[in-house]
Amino acid sequence: MLRRIYKFYRQHYYAINGAVIGILVGFSFVKLGIIQTLFVAFCAAVGILLGRQLQKDKMFLKNLLDKILPPGSYR
Repeated sequence: MLRRIYKFYRQHYYAINGAVIGILVGFSFVKLGIIQTLFVAFCAAVGILLGRQLQKDKMFLKNLLDKILPPGSYR
């Protein structure tokens, strides 16, 4: 059982971690309630999407920062 959980985690490492980070950020911004809960769910979804994108393309974040910021300013 633990082996299956570990295997699933290793296959979806970035998506799972992205969801956890999204949930934590969501909870840090708001206290619970209907609207706030929807916001937390939205943060989790964004975290999952970013995690999946990072899993596909390891340079995604660097390329995104290169588009937004002047080159070399975040290093």
